Amino acid sequence: MSVLDISEVARRSGVPASTLRYYEERGLIASIGRRGLRRLFGPAILDRLALISLGRAAGFSLDEIAAMFTAEHAPQFDRTALSAKANEIDHTIARLAAMRDGLRHAAACRAPSHMECPTFRRILKAAASGAFEPPTLALRRGGRSAR
Repeated sequence: MSVLDISEVARRSGVPASTLRYYEERGLIASIGRRGLRRLFGPAILDRLALISLGRAAGFSLDEIAAMFTAEHAPQFDRTALSAKANEIDHTIARLAAMRDGLRHAAACRAPSHMECPTFRRILKAAASGAFEPPTLALRRGGRSAR
Protein backbone atom coordinates (compact mmCIF):
# COMPACT_ATOMS: atom_id res chain seq x y z
CA MET A 1 0.00 0.00 0.00
CA SER A 2 1.36 3.41 -0.84
CA VAL A 3 0.74 6.91 0.41
CA LEU A 4 -2.93 7.74 0.98
CA ASP A 5 -4.50 11.16 0.64
CA ILE A 6 -6.99 12.33 3.24
CA SER A 7 -10.05 11.42 1.16
CA GLU A 8 -8.80 7.85 0.70
CA VAL A 9 -8.06 7.54 4.43
CA ALA A 10 -11.55 8.86 5.19
CA ARG A 11 -13.12 6.39 2.74
CA ARG A 12 -11.19 3.35 4.00
CA SER A 13 -11.45 4.13 7.70
CA GLY A 14 -14.93 5.61 7.84
CA VAL A 15 -13.50 8.55 9.77
CA PRO A 16 -14.61 11.89 8.29
CA ALA A 17 -11.87 14.15 6.89
CA SER A 18 -12.83 16.82 9.42
CA THR A 19 -12.14 14.34 12.23
CA LEU A 20 -8.82 13.39 10.64
CA ARG A 21 -7.82 17.05 10.59
CA TYR A 22 -8.92 17.39 14.22
CA TYR A 23 -6.93 14.29 15.23
CA GLU A 24 -3.89 15.75 13.49
CA GLU A 25 -4.39 19.06 15.30
CA ARG A 26 -4.56 17.15 18.62
CA GLY A 27 -1.39 15.21 17.78
CA LEU A 28 -3.07 11.80 17.55
CA ILE A 29 -2.06 11.32 13.93
CA ALA A 30 0.48 12.99 11.66
CA SER A 31 0.40 13.52 7.93
CA ILE A 32 3.60 12.85 6.03
CA GLY A 33 3.16 15.68 3.54
CA ARG A 34 0.76 17.26 1.11
CA ARG A 35 -0.29 16.91 -2.47
CA GLY A 36 -1.63 20.36 -3.23
CA LEU A 37 -3.97 21.13 -0.35
CA ARG A 38 -4.61 17.47 0.51
CA ARG A 39 -2.86 15.88 3.45
CA LEU A 40 -1.00 12.64 2.76
CA PHE A 41 -0.68 9.74 5.18
CA GLY A 42 1.44 6.61 5.33
CA PRO A 43 -0.19 3.17 5.22
CA ALA A 44 0.07 2.71 9.02
CA ILE A 45 -2.57 5.42 9.48
CA LEU A 46 -5.39 2.89 9.11
CA ASP A 47 -4.13 0.77 12.02
CA ARG A 48 -3.62 3.89 14.12
CA LEU A 49 -7.18 5.05 13.40
CA ALA A 50 -8.45 1.58 14.32
CA LEU A 51 -6.60 1.85 17.67
CA ILE A 52 -8.08 5.31 18.26
CA SER A 53 -11.55 3.97 17.42
CA LEU A 54 -11.09 1.04 19.79
CA GLY A 55 -9.94 3.39 22.55
CA ARG A 56 -12.93 5.68 22.04
CA ALA A 57 -15.32 2.71 22.05
CA ALA A 58 -13.78 1.58 25.36
CA GLY A 59 -14.42 5.04 26.82
CA PHE A 60 -10.92 6.51 26.79
CA SER A 61 -10.64 10.25 26.19
CA LEU A 62 -8.57 11.56 23.31
CA ASP A 63 -5.96 12.74 25.81
CA GLU A 64 -5.77 9.26 27.33
CA ILE A 65 -5.46 7.74 23.87
CA ALA A 66 -2.74 10.22 22.88
CA ALA A 67 -0.78 9.20 25.97
CA MET A 68 -0.82 5.60 24.68
CA PHE A 69 1.43 6.50 21.75
CA THR A 70 5.15 7.14 21.93
CA ALA A 71 6.82 10.13 20.29
CA GLU A 72 7.49 7.83 17.32
CA HIS A 73 3.71 7.20 17.15
CA ALA A 74 4.06 3.56 18.17
CA PRO A 75 1.39 2.25 20.55
CA GLN A 76 2.56 1.69 24.10
CA PHE A 77 -0.32 0.66 26.32
CA ASP A 78 -0.44 1.29 30.04
CA ARG A 79 -1.66 -2.07 31.30
CA THR A 80 -2.79 -0.54 34.59
CA ALA A 81 -4.97 1.97 32.74
CA LEU A 82 -6.39 -0.83 30.56
CA SER A 83 -7.23 -2.88 33.65
CA ALA A 84 -8.84 0.13 35.36
CA LYS A 85 -10.95 0.82 32.26
CA ALA A 86 -12.02 -2.85 32.14
CA ASN A 87 -13.09 -2.57 35.81
CA GLU A 88 -15.02 0.60 34.99
CA ILE A 89 -16.78 -1.19 32.12
CA ASP A 90 -17.63 -4.09 34.46
CA HIS A 91 -19.21 -1.59 36.87
CA THR A 92 -21.18 0.02 34.04
CA ILE A 93 -22.41 -3.38 32.82
CA ALA A 94 -23.57 -4.31 36.34
CA ARG A 95 -25.28 -0.93 36.80
CA LEU A 96 -27.05 -1.16 33.44
CA ALA A 97 -28.06 -4.79 34.03
CA ALA A 98 -29.64 -3.83 37.36
CA MET A 99 -31.44 -0.95 35.69
CA ARG A 100 -32.65 -3.25 32.87
CA ASP A 101 -33.89 -5.83 35.35
CA GLY A 102 -35.71 -3.13 37.33
CA LEU A 103 -37.42 -1.81 34.22
CA ARG A 104 -38.47 -5.31 33.19
CA HIS A 105 -39.88 -5.92 36.65
CA ALA A 106 -41.78 -2.63 36.61
CA ALA A 107 -43.22 -3.45 33.18
CA ALA A 108 -44.44 -6.91 34.30
CA CYS A 109 -45.29 -6.19 37.94
CA ARG A 110 -48.79 -7.36 38.94
CA ALA A 111 -49.08 -5.11 42.00
CA PRO A 112 -52.08 -2.72 41.91
CA SER A 113 -49.61 0.17 42.14
CA HIS A 114 -45.87 0.15 41.64
CA MET A 115 -45.55 1.98 44.96
CA GLU A 116 -47.11 -1.05 46.70
CA CYS A 117 -44.59 -3.46 45.15
CA PRO A 118 -41.73 -4.37 47.52
CA THR A 119 -39.36 -5.04 44.62
CA PHE A 120 -40.13 -1.67 43.05
CA ARG A 121 -39.64 0.04 46.42
CA ARG A 122 -36.16 -1.58 46.65
CA ILE A 123 -35.41 -0.26 43.15
CA LEU A 124 -36.46 3.23 44.26
CA LYS A 125 -34.25 3.00 47.33
CA ALA A 126 -31.29 1.93 45.18
CA ALA A 127 -31.91 4.80 42.77
CA ALA A 128 -32.08 7.28 45.65
CA SER A 129 -28.72 6.04 46.94
CA GLY A 130 -27.08 6.63 43.55
CA ALA A 131 -26.73 2.96 42.64
CA PHE A 132 -27.70 3.63 39.02
CA GLU A 133 -25.43 6.63 38.54
CA PRO A 134 -22.02 6.45 36.85
CA PRO A 135 -19.23 6.35 39.48
CA THR A 136 -17.99 9.87 38.72
CA LEU A 137 -21.44 11.43 39.19
CA ALA A 138 -22.04 9.48 42.40
CA LEU A 139 -18.71 10.73 43.79
CA ARG A 140 -19.55 14.35 42.94
CA ARG A 141 -22.86 13.97 44.78
CA GLY A 142 -21.04 12.63 47.81
CA GLY A 143 -21.75 8.96 47.18
CA ARG A 144 -19.25 6.17 47.05
CA SER A 145 -17.58 4.56 44.10
CA ALA A 146 -17.76 0.83 43.52
CA ARG A 147 -14.24 0.84 42.09
